[in-house]
Amino acid sequence: MSTVVSGESGTRSGLLRAMGVVALIADQAPQTLGVSAVARSLNLPKAVAHRILKELVSAGLLSFDDDSKQYRLGPGALTVGLAALRSLDVPTVARPYLENLVRETGETATLSMRQGWTRVYIAQVISPHEVHMQVSLGTRHPLHAGSSSKAILAAMAPDEVAAYLERQQLEELTSSTITSAARLLDDLRRVRRRGYAVSLGERQRGAGSVAAAIHGSDGNAWGSVSLCGPRDRFEAGVCEAHGELLVAAAERISEQIGYRKTPAEEEPMVSSAL
Repeated sequence: MSTVVSGESGTRSGLLRAMGVVALIADQAPQTLGVSAVARSLNLPKAVAHRILKELVSAGLLSFDDDSKQYRLGPGALTVGLAALRSLDVPTVARPYLENLVRETGETATLSMRQGWTRVYIAQVISPHEVHMQVSLGTRHPLHAGSSSKAILAAMAPDEVAAYLERQQLEELTSSTITSAARLLDDLRRVRRRGYAVSLGERQRGAGSVAAAIHGSDGNAWGSVSLCGPRDRFEAGVCEAHGELLVAAAERISEQIGYRKTPAEEEPMVSSAL
């Protein structure tokens, strides 16, 4: 009997280690990791990390690049992630709000979900205008560029914001992208004060957008909801009006997925110390 228990314990330990590896690589996406980095981050012997990585590649949960010797999430992870997303069903909850935002503003409304240090478009309702914006669902974007991203980053805890700035390069996606940590922190403070983020060509040239953060049942930033369109339709007064609508929509969506505000969460999430 003791041998069976030991075997079960070993299997459970191995499973937890494998889950830890997948979680680590998912958290670092879109960056890739080598076996040494995985072993060091999870405090595993290099041989053990290598064995787990090979098994995860065989299962399709990870992919391996022969040239760079780096690992990234594989197609199996996408299947699992999409299944989890379907069970959570936030897009269904958000759909009526996206449709209402389009009716009220005439611009495209989108829903983004945070994934580690990135966010992903997972739903949209297209503007009826002949000239309009349309996003590519499933694409990953960094958290420092664009209103959907900045709304999420501003809603994260100060230590997470500091970790993001320490680990992630503030890549210049357009000439309007904020690539200075100091400037980005100033902008995040403004986002937190007014409740919504604004982007004028920061992620995509010629585009304007406004976004507000969605919070999950654990109080953390789950994602964001946004309005986007041609930049010339996003004047200051329009952005303010869109922002008010988005804050209201984001609050209702957050409530429906279990978020409840606490007194502590009323305090600014981005501290002046950062």
